[in-house]
Amino acid sequence: MLSFEQARQTLTSAGQSHVLQFWPELSEEEKDSFLRELAQLDLRGLRGHCEGAAAAAASPPSCLDRDMEPIPAELIGSSKKSDRKDVCQWESEGLLQISKNRVGVLLLAGGQGTRLGVQYPKGMYDVGLPSGKTLYQIQAERIRKIQQIADCKYGTACSIPWYIMTSEFTLAPTKKFFEENHYFGLEPANIIMFEQRMIPAVTFDGKVIMQAKGKIAMAPDGNGGLYKALEDNKVLEDMKKRGVEFLHVYCVDNILVKMADPVFIGFCVSKGADCGAKVVEKTHPAEPVGVVCRVGGVPQVVEYSEIQLETAGLREPEGGLVYSAGNICNHFFTRSFLQDVAEKFENQLKQHVALKKVPFVDSHGNQVTPTKPNGIKMEKFVFDVFPFSSNFVVFEAMREEEFSPLKNADGAAVDSPTTARNSLLAQHCRWVLSAGATLLDEHGNSIPDTASGVSSENSPLALCEISPLVSYFGEGLEPLLKGKQLATPFILNEKMAEELQNQS
Repeated sequence: MLSFEQARQTLTSAGQSHVLQFWPELSEEEKDSFLRELAQLDLRGLRGHCEGAAAAAASPPSCLDRDMEPIPAELIGSSKKSDRKDVCQWESEGLLQISKNRVGVLLLAGGQGTRLGVQYPKGMYDVGLPSGKTLYQIQAERIRKIQQIADCKYGTACSIPWYIMTSEFTLAPTKKFFEENHYFGLEPANIIMFEQRMIPAVTFDGKVIMQAKGKIAMAPDGNGGLYKALEDNKVLEDMKKRGVEFLHVYCVDNILVKMADPVFIGFCVSKGADCGAKVVEKTHPAEPVGVVCRVGGVPQVVEYSEIQLETAGLREPEGGLVYSAGNICNHFFTRSFLQDVAEKFENQLKQHVALKKVPFVDSHGNQVTPTKPNGIKMEKFVFDVFPFSSNFVVFEAMREEEFSPLKNADGAAVDSPTTARNSLLAQHCRWVLSAGATLLDEHGNSIPDTASGVSSENSPLALCEISPLVSYFGEGLEPLLKGKQLATPFILNEKMAEELQNQS
């Protein structure tokens, strides 16, 4: 147990003696709690953390244009542009690896839904689908379905472990949510939750921010905290015991994510890659997403703030953007690569600055809620390991099929519950129409077929939702739906699928 005197000496030498300013005012219970919190911090590295944060926040963003080049074409696969035979082979390879229990999925779920206006984890959010399913339920059911597909193809009984990285804010509610929902039909032993580290928020002049008189303002260390958390929580050991060799890593807020995507996994495995990034084509040069490219011959993600608009707008002879590979936090790693990162490279990961409004107590002990950014939160990003890869590849997915993130509250123009919901419903309309069915409106009239699945008002053609337990990615629907006229709203769950099967 850390003593008060040890804490005082260490904090003073780090230039952070103000942390104990209100010590005399704390109860004995509060003092014990505060010392336990301080004992978990890297107090010896606190000076470096605080000075580094202040210096990083004061530095102008770097500009990397002169050293940038696109990823070579031979290292890129595409669900749309690659030869169909190749795509089918990649899918078979991915399903084979799944059937052999070599594939795991790893969810980055450390953030709360604050920007959505809720205080619970994003994965618990219901975007308003007819079924009322949350992001967690949709993802769990996709895991169940892809296991079933692999089993049917290769005659196995496989399982895909689901590793979920939470934070101090999200671990307890996430555990409770899964328990209350009976793990959405998955085997509890195959759901492994672990917690990422928390680090102090810092003022612009390099001082630790006090959230309360006996509590430091802490924040998760970004999704790049994954690599330290894997080591701290012995997650890599668990993967090794289970025989997991390949990891699909993704972010919780993408409603269209293909869990353990066999095409992506198969592509990466076929290429002998240790690290891969799934990307989508940027919609326009100024779209605020990072670009996957090379800098000085080394793969990395360049943030949009690090590219001049002139460079972002460069076009190929065919008209497409030269730097079109938009990063969507959807990655492939081999377990051996993750082991190398955790053991050799974690301390070399770049630190990123996030300026935030951090509630605090002032020097007089008053609680203050700032109206503008007053603090620095330092973050590491999951993609900052790309430069350490010895065989890095990129896979381009179609945005309308695989990427619709949930970041903002309703009312925002993009990335809201409405846009996420509409993306999924439009996708399911496309699946139904592609299966040879006709959708009918409330008056029994045929709804005009469009390739995009959306109307002229850019909303879904109809309320049409298909359970992941029925179809993982549109497969298997034609025998059920071909030639049928379907009244909307049309909700296809397992029970209805069984009834339609019996009618065939």
